[in-house]
Amino acid sequence: MALKAVQQFMLGTVLNNEKQTKETLSAIKAAGYDGIELCGFMIHPTGLMVRLLTKAAGMPTGNGGKLDWNNLIRESGLKVPSLHYDMGSLERAPDAAAVEAREFGTDKIVITGMYRFAYGDEKTVHELAERLNKAGEALKKENVQLLYHNHNCELQRVKGDTRAYDILIDETDPDLLSFEFDSYWFADGGTDPLMWMQRLGPRMKLWHINDRGTRLTGPAMTPILQSDSLELGTGNLPLERWAEQAKANGVEAVILESHRNWIDKSPVKSLKLSAQWLNAHF
Repeated sequence: MALKAVQQFMLGTVLNNEKQTKETLSAIKAAGYDGIELCGFMIHPTGLMVRLLTKAAGMPTGNGGKLDWNNLIRESGLKVPSLHYDMGSLERAPDAAAVEAREFGTDKIVITGMYRFAYGDEKTVHELAERLNKAGEALKKENVQLLYHNHNCELQRVKGDTRAYDILIDETDPDLLSFEFDSYWFADGGTDPLMWMQRLGPRMKLWHINDRGTRLTGPAMTPILQSDSLELGTGNLPLERWAEQAKANGVEAVILESHRNWIDKSPVKSLKLSAQWLNAHF
């Protein structure tokens, strides 16, 4: 049975001090989740630019970087299925990244996409595949797996019908790179996530899950509503169909990451509601 977890990135507003963080982790555990997926830039102090960028995106990192996450995780009883890392830090010190991952009891490090990166440039994407192979090889020596997490930018065409994600799948070594597949972002990008899940097969080790639908008020004088992320089972994405494929692929963890539009503007209330769907299907 796949482990059920929450991505730390959606919790920045409720991890501002030790007391609040313990309450949040307790709520995650009580809702039926097994773990929390950690972000490298949220378990360490971050620079002003990172804080400003994430806040502008509606996903503030909060003050969690000042806390003792090793102790918090130990006390919470939650597991850590993987640790999100940035490519530059991983390339500079893969051994240190591996040590930190193992300290949290995980053998998986996830690259969360490249910022300010030309996914539409063929040469650049070929080079990224080479970098991922090299980083994956360095981590393999440390008995840690490297995974790549997609957004919608990897769907850009680089040559004819070839997309950036095609290159990242075809030109990386399955022994050196696996994938954390985010179905929400590929649905948002206008493609069929099921097809990609089938193509990834056993290389899809982790699944980032979210729902999408129409709960927001649209522009004035029109019946059209705006779409955004929704709690699992309350939107329009065919999550049940994707869940069957995820199980067939043998995913090791299903990880909730909603971005905003939470019920009552509360990520904790939102993850509790999503837990009902997850507990019924995993």
